[in-house]
Amino acid sequence: MTSDLAATTTPEAFDAVDVIRVKRDHGTLSDAQIDWVIDAYTRGVVAEEQMAALNMAILLNGMDRAEIARWTAAMIASGERMDFSGLSRPTSDKHSTGGVGDKITLPLAPLVAVFGVAVPQLSGRGLGHTGGTLDKLESIPGWRAALTNDEMMAQLESVGAVICQAGSGLAPADRKLYALRDVTGTVEAIPLIASSIMSKKIAEGTGALVLDVKVGSGAFMKDVDSARELARTMVDLGTDAGVRTVALITDMSTPLGLTAGNALEVRESVEVLAGGGPRDVVDLTVALAVEMLAGAGRQVGEDEVRAVLGDGRAMDVWRAMITAQGGDVDAPLPVATETHQVLAPSDGVLTRLDALDVGVAAWRLGAGRARREDVVQAGAGVEIHAKPGDRVAAGQPILTLHTDTPERFARALESAESAITVEVTPAASTPTPLILDRLA
Repeated sequence: MTSDLAATTTPEAFDAVDVIRVKRDHGTLSDAQIDWVIDAYTRGVVAEEQMAALNMAILLNGMDRAEIARWTAAMIASGERMDFSGLSRPTSDKHSTGGVGDKITLPLAPLVAVFGVAVPQLSGRGLGHTGGTLDKLESIPGWRAALTNDEMMAQLESVGAVICQAGSGLAPADRKLYALRDVTGTVEAIPLIASSIMSKKIAEGTGALVLDVKVGSGAFMKDVDSARELARTMVDLGTDAGVRTVALITDMSTPLGLTAGNALEVRESVEVLAGGGPRDVVDLTVALAVEMLAGAGRQVGEDEVRAVLGDGRAMDVWRAMITAQGGDVDAPLPVATETHQVLAPSDGVLTRLDALDVGVAAWRLGAGRARREDVVQAGAGVEIHAKPGDRVAAGQPILTLHTDTPERFARALESAESAITVEVTPAASTPTPLILDRLA
């Protein structure tokens, strides 16, 4: 006798084990198999261990361009899509794969908005040694990351820029997959990285997208070939989806700018918007702005973009953007209660300031989190007083560590001190350019 449950349950189109075997045996998944496995996993029909096995098979055996495109489309189809076609201005967005001291989104969004292009920047929080844009902005008193779609649209129309968290309706399959990849050793699979990033960006609905793919010790991709493969995959996904997409591959062997930490990076970003700030932060902000504007149909030269950082117009948009989200732009930013300096061990030239070690030091000081539920310290982080190529004297401060919990200094110092190499007679070397490649 057939039970009522069996009689009313619709049979699944595929069996998860059969799908796993295809990729395990170096096969190509069909569109129907991909659509089903993403939908079934989102619904809870495909078990976590089964999707973990499939992710590992993808990591080991790869996917072709058509498979990655379909996988991305299936993740987009798991949720809602935003539509900015009703705005009076074109949209352009930027995504960075993450690094140490990467505060570029903060000055970039208001800068691009000055030129009549709306920037819908859906951002995330940090995990591990890379900082999160929302964590940085939440150090501003009153600022809120959570906006409704209506609030976001209204702010894009009135201000031209918004930085906020993505709603739960965008690519919900990706949230489940991302958490699973994190605990099963499959984060490094380029098809899964690319589809994770691009499913959210395409679902977001931007008309143009510029990707900042970091490479080096402080980045997810450690070598240029891997970074180029990831960039090429994401550019192809965006192009295939009708989003004008380009990628810059940028160096992350040394921290970007002179700060790593939440309030510290906001302070530095405001300096850039006031016409100052570290040269590398300014240069990358300008380069990305030119690309974002071109993607939106605005051909603006580098000199004109730089001028907007000096004449106050970008700062005006920043103030309006922060105020619109409840932030007090004139309130003092949090400052850590305790500091500790890391000194040059000898006279010579600073030849290395390792981004990963600096990022881990900032994380250990409380600027980052080990688990998603951890609370970050707004004032914690690392201040940088010298960069590679600078001549230093023994006892000169190279770094200042900031935290509210001084018991964190000991472990942070292990990383901070290992970040530094000073050589008395360094070998001649050519500085690594900030922008290593461009893919379109």
